[in-house]
Amino acid sequence: VFGSGTSMVSLASLQQSDCVVLIGSNAPANHPRLMNELIQLRDRGGRVIMINPQIEIGLVKFASPAFPIKSLLKGGSEISTLYLQPIPGSDTALQVAIQKSLLEQNLVNMDYLQQYTEGWQEVLEFAKATDWSTLTEICGLFQEEIEEVAYVIGKSSKVVFAWAMGITQHQNGTDNVKAIANTALITGNAGRIGTGTMPIRGHSNVQGFGSMAVTTRLRQDIRQALEVLLKRPLALNQGYDARGLMDAADASKIDTLLCLGGNFYAANPDLLQAQRALGKIDTIFYVSTKPNLGHFHGLARRQTLILPVFNRFENPQKTTTESGNNFVRLNNPGKTHLQGDLISEVELITEIAYRLHGDQPINWRKLQDTAYVRSLIAKTIPGYKQIGEIDRTQEEFTIDGRIFTEPKFATPSGRARMDVIPLPELSIPSLASFPIPKHVTGMVAILGSGRSYGQHNTVVYREADKYRGMPHRYCILLNARDIKNAGFREHQRVTVQGNRSKLENIEIIAGTIREGVAFMFYPEANCLFSATIDAQSGTPAFKRVPVAIYF
Repeated sequence: VFGSGTSMVSLASLQQSDCVVLIGSNAPANHPRLMNELIQLRDRGGRVIMINPQIEIGLVKFASPAFPIKSLLKGGSEISTLYLQPIPGSDTALQVAIQKSLLEQNLVNMDYLQQYTEGWQEVLEFAKATDWSTLTEICGLFQEEIEEVAYVIGKSSKVVFAWAMGITQHQNGTDNVKAIANTALITGNAGRIGTGTMPIRGHSNVQGFGSMAVTTRLRQDIRQALEVLLKRPLALNQGYDARGLMDAADASKIDTLLCLGGNFYAANPDLLQAQRALGKIDTIFYVSTKPNLGHFHGLARRQTLILPVFNRFENPQKTTTESGNNFVRLNNPGKTHLQGDLISEVELITEIAYRLHGDQPINWRKLQDTAYVRSLIAKTIPGYKQIGEIDRTQEEFTIDGRIFTEPKFATPSGRARMDVIPLPELSIPSLASFPIPKHVTGMVAILGSGRSYGQHNTVVYREADKYRGMPHRYCILLNARDIKNAGFREHQRVTVQGNRSKLENIEIIAGTIREGVAFMFYPEANCLFSATIDAQSGTPAFKRVPVAIYF
């Protein structure tokens, strides 16, 4: 759409907005730094629109250490102005409905569309021609709710659209993102200070890996820069994304796997396949900062080696991190309390490379100096020229070419490209379609899995999630009306069956979640299902998994 896959909004630009639309995110737990910006936005009279099937308490009211008086006297700061709870997977339909309402309320910025976008006529015509009944049935919301959201967006002068994995972890996740971008463009909220699209990433590894070209889709300009640096052409294999790698391993196409951090086993849907597939690989090296489930269940056929390394805050050399708002800072050398012969990931990788390849065409051991690595990044990665001077200047910087403060985008024409996004076709299987006993008491729900408030990625620090009222990891959150209508009672133990496996003795917890929707913790729920995959991004649909709940 814009020619860039990262946030077009800087932190300074976000501080100029008067409305934020936050979709599919539990920012209080996963992006707490953002909450301070939302508090300040509300304090200056701005609006915050939340879109999430589950009402998260911190998205309604949040107690921030940055605002101690409010936290002490009022129990926190008010966050959400409006809160919509759509059916999971219906986000594209909701965005089209908002676009339809903007048209009907004469809140479309036609001058902006004509000057700075392409394809807008077809997008507006599609929204106009789609019946309200179709849209409201798909997303499960009242027309009046959608019209109020459209009015607030249309009447605000500077709107930022932000989203997280509640948008991307769907079979049509890429379509969801494009539909959000269409709404931003229809209202002229892209390429101006205080406006734009802002995908929220959990930590620097997510975006930084992509920036450093660790991807199956290597950009041509980066490839050319690497070939100049190496003085030789690159012969590259296509490579795999995470799900493609698991399928390739399952087909016995992988003989050696080197995992740099993460928890490749538990982070995948269909843990039965994950254990089987990893067991077909001859040798697996896990480069890790802490033990995880993969070290016990993701074992190779012949040998599994766990190589402990320093974490980022223990690294003896200076390293840089990239924020979701394209901001790069230099970290001081770390310290560790550990005894022994631990080394950093950089030292481990470069030493292995040196012993395999010697010092040609790269002096691998010289790459153990992270300042030297940064000098090479400056020569090869677009927008990163300033990183070559950061050790001398000690100055943080914003990556060039990503923050759009005027409506000139990184596309061939310089205009944003809008496309008609098809509506999702959502269905729910019957209870009888699941492999469960006959004559049970039960219901079918759409399960979304996610992290608890005491969790980082797959690492669990606290068993209980007090904010959701879930006392341990093996709970299922349901709407109170669903519990009653299904013949359940709160705290009852039930069986949850997906299309791959089942979990027994799961405790029912009543929560502020949409009817027909359920929530369980990741990665424990991953054994239940083999998720459908977004063909455009390769992302599993963790947020829309039909399950049977019964006793």
